Amino acid sequence: MSPPNRHAKPRSRRASVSPLEAATTVVRTLQDAGHTALFAGGCVRDMLRGAEPEDYDVATSAPPPAVQKLFPRSEQVGAKFGVIIVHVGGRPIEVATFRRDLDYADGRRPVAVEFTDAREDAIRRDFTVNGMFFDPIRSEVVDYVGGQTDLRAGIIRAIGDPERRFSEDHLRLLRGVRLAAKLDFTIEPVTWAAMKEHAPEIARISPERIREELDRMLSHSGRARAFGELRESGLLGYLWPTAKEILASADRSHAMLEALPANARFEAALAAILHGTHRAYVEEACDSLRCSNDTKRDVAWLVAHECDLDDPARVRLADLKLLMANAAFPDLLALFGAKLRALGYPPTAFEEVSRRAEAVLPQDVAPPPLVTGNDLAAMGVGQGPIYKKILDRVYYAQLNGDIADAPAALQMARRLADELGQQA
Repeated sequence: MSPPNRHAKPRSRRASVSPLEAATTVVRTLQDAGHTALFAGGCVRDMLRGAEPEDYDVATSAPPPAVQKLFPRSEQVGAKFGVIIVHVGGRPIEVATFRRDLDYADGRRPVAVEFTDAREDAIRRDFTVNGMFFDPIRSEVVDYVGGQTDLRAGIIRAIGDPERRFSEDHLRLLRGVRLAAKLDFTIEPVTWAAMKEHAPEIARISPERIREELDRMLSHSGRARAFGELRESGLLGYLWPTAKEILASADRSHAMLEALPANARFEAALAAILHGTHRAYVEEACDSLRCSNDTKRDVAWLVAHECDLDDPARVRLADLKLLMANAAFPDLLALFGAKLRALGYPPTAFEEVSRRAEAVLPQDVAPPPLVTGNDLAAMGVGQGPIYKKILDRVYYAQLNGDIADAPAALQMARRLADELGQQA
């Protein structure tokens, strides 16, 4: 259901029933009280496809006060939209009163709604495959929008007038792409034409919501399909203020996304899209999308080191260990393999680097340094930039296996202190 943000739905720590059981209990309670109550939206689509829904939403004729009276432990999360979170057996279930959206002022949310019936509620939704209801008590599908026909045909079609649907809520543009990629469905031609026409309007949507949709698209095995449709629809160039700069390398990005492992992280996929750009641009893009600091750090590191494994023969053991010490190294390795496949190269280099990485024991990746700043101070080395130079070179030799113990490390540090001191 559009408003409120479903990502804000609270999570229960303990659950004694399954989501399906909890949602069915909510429907039965509402029906027993004389109200119409049905499963709604994506859960119905997934059930009819034989897939396990991520969660279950309930739509009802009961106004919010009636819902709260039947479920005293409920809470309002979208009062003006009639949305209540009901807790059953430790499971949060979103319950929304059937409504008609009156007007959209910001291209995202209606300024007001009127409570109505199931049919009116269905025809204000986004796509036909998301506009169906299901009665779990009678085991009946309630379909006012032709969702079952489109589901069987593998079609994503806007409900009613596509121009109106996308003008009302611009985020539906990204949802249509994500849904088509996730289900491997075809976007109906009139709907597709409207998506292309309204593509620039996605820039009006908050960066947080755009990032959430991108995260869902790029964390899924259909990421390459989604990226292709973002590009073909024109949406790609409006996802952040300077996104048009990545269009020139979109062919290679698409090929890398296609070659990434199915379970690749969002960070790896975003790095594939931003490959070849400089760190400042990567950070600007991540900031524009309101990525977390962790995501920005990982993506910037991946793009900065994307070429480090290109020639395995030149990657020394210490170089490999320094890369492996970063938590994003598995993503870097996945990107390396994807790049080779995208360029049509054999996987030999990827296999060699993977074999070498697997041979490094966990405790040898980032061992404690054999020489520290205290050791340099004890030698009488004056503090300054020379400390870092000495410590970095000694640690590199340690990682590379050139020195094996503290005496050898101290001897190397003394030699470097003399050499660098003379140079200074």
